[in-house]
Amino acid sequence: MSQLFAERFKSARLMNGFSLQDLSDNLGNNITRQALHKYEKGEVIPDSEKLDLICEALKVRPDYFTRETIVQLGTINFRKLELFPSKDQNSIIERTREVLGRYLELEEILGLKKIFEHPAPHLKIDSSADIEIFAKEIREKWGLGVGPIANVAELLEENNIKVLELVTKDGFDGLQTWVNGKEIPVIVLNTGKLKSNDRKRFTAFRELGHLLLPLDEVDDRLAEKYCHRFAGAMLFPKEAIEKEIGNKRNRISIQEFGFLKEQYGISIQAMIYRFAELDIISEHYKKYYYQYINQMGWKVEEPYEYAGKETSSRFEQLIYRAWAEDIISMSKAAALKNMKLSVFRSKSLLIG
Repeated sequence: MSQLFAERFKSARLMNGFSLQDLSDNLGNNITRQALHKYEKGEVIPDSEKLDLICEALKVRPDYFTRETIVQLGTINFRKLELFPSKDQNSIIERTREVLGRYLELEEILGLKKIFEHPAPHLKIDSSADIEIFAKEIREKWGLGVGPIANVAELLEENNIKVLELVTKDGFDGLQTWVNGKEIPVIVLNTGKLKSNDRKRFTAFRELGHLLLPLDEVDDRLAEKYCHRFAGAMLFPKEAIEKEIGNKRNRISIQEFGFLKEQYGISIQAMIYRFAELDIISEHYKKYYYQYINQMGWKVEEPYEYAGKETSSRFEQLIYRAWAEDIISMSKAAALKNMKLSVFRSKSLLIG
């Protein structure tokens, strides 16, 4: 018990980006650094009064320290990792582990554990053109046709890919990893940076590309290029593009781009890049349009908005299902949501 508490205590401390002294300061020095050090070494377990103080400071519920769900993260992959201070890297890793731990525990309780199946395991990538084939194969396997995808996060969750959202510093937009070997693929979106739904959708598919594409023998720059093309092909297939705008264009109006963005949930800038890589527009026109976007101040906030829902409610829906069916208690439901019982009770209602 003391060792489990010690491991969970350290994880929660790192998750919040605290040193032992930082945590002691945050606790108003009601618990000394030396005492906290003993908790983290497993030499002592705090009494209930001190545990309440620690939970408040670390933003976790008491059951966090006794949860035994095993979450073994693989290599965390995201761009600009090396630019992050180590405490920020640790915070992202531990926050990912903590949310996943609650999610996987809930699935275990409900008996919903499923093994992920790669939708196109035998395809090889020799050039960018193969990415189109790869994306088409996955769309067919998932029954998507060539039309717009209503909700990317829910689509991925339905196919046993965990999609988590964190709000953190502006240093990255997405990351991906595998949990417990190659058992569970995980995508994390930084909604502190991804302000628009079209960017969330593109980032989710780009990170999926890093998980699914055979990139072991590809250098980082080319791998990123392949994953960008994969994201574009998943959101706006070549067949759909040719149906919507034809296979060769000399100019496209901003209004036309806007209508397509509203329909397919892909940014205007991503469409311009995609149309150029498919030779629908020229490289000259691509550069011209990017210059125009910069002049108009649209690089961060584009005109026209994709208004569709772009989040998954599966985790919360499963919590309320388990509670409504008396599989878990209200206090356990609150703990799985990392919420105080009084707050959960005030927000929850059972009918019948």
